[in-house]
Amino acid sequence: MGRTMSALLWLFPLCFAGGVLVHGQGTPDTTGFISIDCGLSEQRSYVDGTSKLPYSSDDGFIDDGSNYNVSAEYTDLAYSRLYPQVLNLRSFPGPPGRRGCYTLSSFVAGTSKYLIRATFMYGNYDGLNKPPVFDLYLGVNFWKTVNISKPDVMDVGEVIAYIPADSVQVCLVNTGSGTPFISSLELRPLEDALYPLTNSTQGLSLIGRYNFGGDYLIRYPNDTYDRVWVPQTNQEWFTISTRLTVAMPVDDDDRKPNYDVPSIVMQTAVTPVNTTKNLIWFPWEAQPNHIYPLPGLLPVLYFAELELVDSEHERMFFISVERNSTWMLLGRLDYLDTFVEYRDAPFPFINPEDNYILLRAANATRLRPVLDINGTVLPPFINAAELFSPISTADVGTEAQDVSAITAIKTKYQLKKNWVGDPCAPKALVWDGLNCSYPISRPQRITSVNMSFGGLSGDISSYFANLKAIQYLDLSYNKLTGPIPEGLSQLPSLVLLDLTGNDLNGMIPFGLLIRIQDGNLTLRYDHNPNLCSNSSSCQPMKKNQNSKNSTYIYLLIAAAFMVGGLVVLLVLVMRGKQGPTKPQNEESDLQTRSRNRQFTYTELKVITSNFQRVLGEGGFGLVFDGFLEEGTRVAVKLRSQSSNQGVREFLTEAQNLTGIHHRNLVNLIGYCNDGEYMALVYEHMSKGDLQDKLKGRDDGDGCLTWKQRLRIVLESAQGLEYLHKACSPPFIHRDVKTSNILLDENLKAKVADFGLMRAFNHDGDTHVSTVRVVGTPGYLAPEYVSLLRLRI
Repeated sequence: MGRTMSALLWLFPLCFAGGVLVHGQGTPDTTGFISIDCGLSEQRSYVDGTSKLPYSSDDGFIDDGSNYNVSAEYTDLAYSRLYPQVLNLRSFPGPPGRRGCYTLSSFVAGTSKYLIRATFMYGNYDGLNKPPVFDLYLGVNFWKTVNISKPDVMDVGEVIAYIPADSVQVCLVNTGSGTPFISSLELRPLEDALYPLTNSTQGLSLIGRYNFGGDYLIRYPNDTYDRVWVPQTNQEWFTISTRLTVAMPVDDDDRKPNYDVPSIVMQTAVTPVNTTKNLIWFPWEAQPNHIYPLPGLLPVLYFAELELVDSEHERMFFISVERNSTWMLLGRLDYLDTFVEYRDAPFPFINPEDNYILLRAANATRLRPVLDINGTVLPPFINAAELFSPISTADVGTEAQDVSAITAIKTKYQLKKNWVGDPCAPKALVWDGLNCSYPISRPQRITSVNMSFGGLSGDISSYFANLKAIQYLDLSYNKLTGPIPEGLSQLPSLVLLDLTGNDLNGMIPFGLLIRIQDGNLTLRYDHNPNLCSNSSSCQPMKKNQNSKNSTYIYLLIAAAFMVGGLVVLLVLVMRGKQGPTKPQNEESDLQTRSRNRQFTYTELKVITSNFQRVLGEGGFGLVFDGFLEEGTRVAVKLRSQSSNQGVREFLTEAQNLTGIHHRNLVNLIGYCNDGEYMALVYEHMSKGDLQDKLKGRDDGDGCLTWKQRLRIVLESAQGLEYLHKACSPPFIHRDVKTSNILLDENLKAKVADFGLMRAFNHDGDTHVSTVRVVGTPGYLAPEYVSLLRLRI
């Protein structure tokens, strides 16, 4: 770009003589144009006197950096009248690796191809008189290295790129060679048919754009896309021109031009003054950098015959790129019709002195037999050219949902970290405290966020739940308040959540408790005094202002308990003397004899988080997942109003299991008999029932081995044997089936569902008789069905 700007600077006085050429045509559409004067005071704007385009300050596009004006000695440069944007700038101080990024999002629907231009003029704004060197990125892809040679030199970076998203970031990266800065930033939408060499994996970085034979700088509105065509003249060149319109050919498929050059650019051309000499065009310099040490070269050349050629003359010439390397033979062009010549593959970079374009006349004698040339071969010519270096745009950024979430988190907590640009890419510039995954050809995902000791306050942002690939979330030792969001339990990959040292309150979400119980999540929440795992422990202890009064209250309570205990003891002694008293009904008998906990319906709602997760369903009703206050996982079997099993079966199961305890029988923890609501609370069996395990509807642990199957049979039999032999009175289960054999996390078998269980009538009975057949068809013993007798 250095050669381009050198040519531009010596032409500026000529440009001022007549200004930038603008025809009196109607103003083209500027929908989607973004024109930013970087460093302009906030909310200021103006209309540029050259292009007549409105420019605004950059306060709506960036939230970092500082505004400066160039030194007074550089405010009166000749080209500052053409480009007033160079008189101020925004710089981004900070350590190496720090980024300053602009977000451009005013895109046109249906358009994916854009021209983006950045301008830099140092002007010794910092008084150091040391122009910096830094990198420029388009999104997560390297664009160019900005290397300004002098304080008064203007450097321009321009790229044509395919942008499929609804926004793009332009980032300046500190490489340790000075503070990055920028003077202006512009974005222009292009027709998708333009520049077919630009696609989703390749962009075109401009080296130079030239209007041969022109006297003026040509840009918007003459060029509807605001491309800047720099005039090129030379004493050894003769200018050919016309005022007639030069046509632009269109693509046969969509009737749109691949390279839409303004007619005013094509109305001038140059040819050698000495017709016996070649038309040599100076070297075109692609600037090598640490990413592209040998940048490729892509020329796009424009030709239009501006002279009527009679039958005695023929225009034939060769185009050469590099020393002694012929590209193609060109000739017999149509009058006032643009011909575009470009390459699909770039020329290799060799040496700036050896990289040039040479147009040399063809030898008429040698060409005559082949091309039927009858007269004089005219010298070569050229109207315009664009020179590009291809850059890769194949790198993809972070998943859009992750970017949106982490940006919202940054905004909520007003973080002062260097969280700018893409969170994960490029990999060397990943945000502080973040780790990411880097799949091939797919967007990066945020897998870890460490905001420990980050000074965060307020509640936990719900946007953390949108980081769907996160595995580790550390929010420890901040000032976070409020409850833990339920959405965190829906993060499928989360394995560690550290909330230590905050001031959170309320219950730990039910979904998190389930994952903790299953061993899929580690939750750290120490030093959150108001955080609990169940409502019964969620009432914070209120500190009495007078510690002495508190002590008296505790002593009174203790004394009350002692007196109460003595009264109960006295009552029991008196009852013992009077003999046993017959309970008034079955329910009071249950309450009297039960050593298990009695729950209220309200407590069950808390335990099951309002009956949120269903584990299964039986004849009694639905079975719900739950957690007791100390974290024990339980299964709550709630009787349905439409259940075939009524109060009798409920009371039978609750009463019978009160005194039954065996390692192969599901343990009854408690019951609920609260008005119309009846429920039994059992220990939780994490592997479900044997029926689902055998049918493959388990949790994915695979098929049971024969050893496991035999052990399950043995353990089930041991549970039934305990009922038959060890209990007094002995019991018959009467509904043994695979769905009533449950498995714990170690596949240990326990018999469940005792609603149909019945005790022997007398100690001497050898069989149980009933007046009706009970159980599940297909599991009943044949003699029991036919004789109503079950042999023991």
